[in-house]
Amino acid sequence: MSDTTFESEQQRSEQAAGPDWKAASDQLALLRGAINRLLIGQEAVVDQVLIALLASGHVLLEGVPGLGKTLLVRSLANCFGGSFRRIQFTPDLMPADVTGHAIYHMGESRFEVRRGPVFTNLLLADEINRAPAKTQAALLEVMQEKQVTIDGEALPVPRPFMVLATQNPIEQEGTYPLPEAELDRFLLKVLIDFPSLEAELKLAAAASSGHIEQQLQRAPAGQLTVEQLQQLQATIPQVALDQQVLDYAVRLVRATRESAQLRRPAGPRASIGLLQAARAQALLAGRNFALPDDVKAMAIPVMRHRVGLSPDMEIDGETPDSVLAQIIDTVEAPRL
Repeated sequence: MSDTTFESEQQRSEQAAGPDWKAASDQLALLRGAINRLLIGQEAVVDQVLIALLASGHVLLEGVPGLGKTLLVRSLANCFGGSFRRIQFTPDLMPADVTGHAIYHMGESRFEVRRGPVFTNLLLADEINRAPAKTQAALLEVMQEKQVTIDGEALPVPRPFMVLATQNPIEQEGTYPLPEAELDRFLLKVLIDFPSLEAELKLAAAASSGHIEQQLQRAPAGQLTVEQLQQLQATIPQVALDQQVLDYAVRLVRATRESAQLRRPAGPRASIGLLQAARAQALLAGRNFALPDDVKAMAIPVMRHRVGLSPDMEIDGETPDSVLAQIIDTVEAPRL
C-alpha cells in the first residue's frame, strides 16, 4: 500500500470518527482563559458569550457603565483572528451608516456599493438603544440572514458573523427600546453585574497599571483563526441530544405560554435557541452530549429578553429572571 493511499484512508477514518472533541475542548479552554485574564471577575458572563459564539448566535449585553461590556467584546476580538468593527449608536445615526450604501459616479455613469461596518466577523453595536427604531432595524436582515440588501442586491457578510450589542438599563433618557422583532434575534441576553471584592481589587490593580491595555495590544497564545472557529461551530450540531432533553427544552418554552405571570411568552425561536445554547454549553464543559442541566442553565439567558411581565408582576417588583425561575421550577426535568 502506497503512502498516499494510507494517508487518504487515515483521513477518511478520522472524518468517520467525527469531531476531535478533546482538541475542541482544549481550544475553548485557551480562549476562555485568555478572555478571563482581561475581563477579571466575570467568568459566567464570558462563558455565556462564548456559548453564543459557538452557537452562531448574537448577544445583547446589559449592565451599568464601567462593568466591562466593551472590554469583553474587545477581549473576544483580541483572541480571534477575524475582523472586528465597532458602531457607536447615536440618535443621528442613519441606516446607511450601518449597512452601507450605493453611490452614483456621474463621470463613469455607474453605481458603486460602499459596504458599511456590518461587513465584518465581530460587530460591536455599542449602546444600541441610543439610535431610533429605523436605524436599529438596519440590523434585522443581517442578524437573521447574514446578508445585507443594498440597491436591490443581496450581499453576504463574512462568516462567521456575530453581533454583540450593549445597552445601559438605568439611563433611559434619549433611548429607544428595542422592538420585539429585534430582541428575538439575539440568542442570549447577558447581564453584567458588579464583581466581587477580590475580583475588583485585581481589576483595579491591572487597569491602573496599564496591564490590561498592554495585553489588548498583542495577540494571546492560542488565538483562534477564522477556520478554527468555523470548525468549532460545525461541531455544535453534532453534540448528542437525547429526545428527553429536547422534549424538556420545548416544555420549558411552552410553559411560558401557560403562565398568567407573563403578558408576552417566548416563541418557537426560543426553543431552537435553547437547544443550540445547551449544545454549546455542553461543548464548553468538555462533553459531546447535552444534559438537562445544560438546558436549565441556559433557559433564563435565552428567554429573559423574549418575555414580557404581566402588569401585576411589574407592580409586585418581579423581574423576568425571577418569574422565569418560578416557571422553570414547575417543569419536571428528565433523569438520564
